[in-house]
Amino acid sequence: MDVIWQPKAVKQLKKIGDRVVQERILKATRGLSQFPDCSNVKRLTDHEPTHRLRIGNWRVLFNVFEAVNIVSIEEVKKRDENTY
Repeated sequence: MDVIWQPKAVKQLKKIGDRVVQERILKATRGLSQFPDCSNVKRLTDHEPTHRLRIGNWRVLFNVFEAVNIVSIEEVKKRDENTY
């Protein structure tokens, strides 16, 4: 299956300051070509995009149709007592 990067996701990847994290994300997204036989992927309910890939504190959000379409990359902040 092909993996297609949206321009927004490419910009977000370039904005990540840590080169090691960028490489981890790129390596993990290459595995999406074997979808659905890839790890750390979860289908999201009532959400657009439809799937997420977890890489440490980072989430790659994507849709799956004829190809894997990577929509965005987001960092998950640490939760504390003020989160809820």
